[in-house]
Amino acid sequence: MVESGGSGRPRPDNEQSAEHPATPAPAATGVQQSEPRAADPTAAHRQQPDPHDDSTTPEVAPATGDEADAGQPGAQRADDHDTADGDEPAEGRAGTEKTDETDADADETETRNGHHTAGAGAGAEARRPAPPALPKGPPPQRPPEQPRGGILMGRPFGVPVYVAPSWFLVAALITWVFGGQLDRVLPELGAARYLVSLFFAVAFYASVLIHELAHTIAALRFKLPVRRIQLQFFGGVSEIEKEAETPGREFWLAFVGPLLSLALAGVFYLAMNTVEPGTVPGVLVAGLMISNLIVAVFNLLPGLPLDGGRMLRAVVWKITGRPMSGTVAAAWVGRALAVSVLIGLPLLTQSGALGSGAEDSVGMDTVTDALLAAILAAIIWTGAGNSLRMARLREHLPELRARTLTRRAVPVETHTPLSEALRRANDAGARALVVVDANGEPLSLVREAAIVGVPEHRRPWVAVSGLAQDLSDGMRVSAELAGEDLLDVLRATPATEYLVVEETGEIFGVLSAADVERAFVKAMARPN
Repeated sequence: MVESGGSGRPRPDNEQSAEHPATPAPAATGVQQSEPRAADPTAAHRQQPDPHDDSTTPEVAPATGDEADAGQPGAQRADDHDTADGDEPAEGRAGTEKTDETDADADETETRNGHHTAGAGAGAEARRPAPPALPKGPPPQRPPEQPRGGILMGRPFGVPVYVAPSWFLVAALITWVFGGQLDRVLPELGAARYLVSLFFAVAFYASVLIHELAHTIAALRFKLPVRRIQLQFFGGVSEIEKEAETPGREFWLAFVGPLLSLALAGVFYLAMNTVEPGTVPGVLVAGLMISNLIVAVFNLLPGLPLDGGRMLRAVVWKITGRPMSGTVAAAWVGRALAVSVLIGLPLLTQSGALGSGAEDSVGMDTVTDALLAAILAAIIWTGAGNSLRMARLREHLPELRARTLTRRAVPVETHTPLSEALRRANDAGARALVVVDANGEPLSLVREAAIVGVPEHRRPWVAVSGLAQDLSDGMRVSAELAGEDLLDVLRATPATEYLVVEETGEIFGVLSAADVERAFVKAMARPN
């Protein structure tokens, strides 16, 4: 997913990389925040605990039916209900005083699957230790999406717009700073100047919203889905779920934001001719003209994560034919820009080049300028680094293929004991179990984590159906899926295992979310 940061440029939201970098807030000046999400592409999919590593897979320590019989002489397997017990002498049990533990087992297993097991000899009832299969739980439901956008303000063009709690902090800061400036220009306002300043803060963020809507409209025009727009501390973010397919589209998707900010600055400049200078409307219009001009110019600086960095990336991509080359070039320019902001902004303030004399730029104002420069530099530097990580992620995504990551599976029927199912899996060299009906149609998948939780000595008495997760439509994955398409399918239906099928509907195997995660992390660890 691409996100446009800080009244600025579109940027990838798959940015949840394996490294989970900290995510700074985007700047109102157009600084863009990176949110690497695909670091752990399957973490959000799983409702069950993470499956153990290969040491816990079914084939490691199976309990076969023979082993179970050796450990429990009187045991009867679930698929052997019709076996006669005449070979077992009745006197073998007669006259024997049982321990408390034996009594408990016998009482627990007196009936199995609703019927008694009859023993031979003198009409004695043979009680066999066979606990009922574990109950089958309901299939996991997709967890509701957590509200992480703040306060919902509306849905222009069908895209939700949120105001993050951090916006109130920056709105208060703008109100305080602009109110101080109004006190010098319009001292007659008194305390009312803060009400005017608050109006300016809201109007400025309305301009930021228009900037973000420009990115959104362009993305929708290019058939790129937009998840949301968020207004927050230091700017806005447009979360575009996919990246542009061509460098030309990438360029225009980034350029429309600063272009619209320039257009807004022009509109406010023309509006200045219709209001009287030195009045409240005159001051507000002039402030909005200057602020939109700053947003546009700052976003046009050629370094990631700004819109200008996206434009530079598109140009290098077009020249070299490789999007990764464009990302590397724009990211390093962005890092150089971060250092320039950190050092240059305080120097400009001290020199009076920003409109105030050096004698007025001392004390608290100097500290404030230095702090602002440090925050902006950190956001730009972090965003550039995240862009590099996400470029590496996109290069390695095609390596994630359902066909190569799928585990071989064996079909087993509902009442098959776990020990017998594991024996069959070992014999076939498989690492997964699919529960099927009498016609061979898949019904559910046996969860690896549930198998690990069953002690070996209990496995002969537990049916595989008690450890299985019912199949939903989203848990059937095509063996041809790969890369981002595969991750999208897994993200849409969170689960620990998925049934992989051929185009003909034939069972190919079982895909473990843990295997996808391990392959993803391994691919990300390799150098480009």
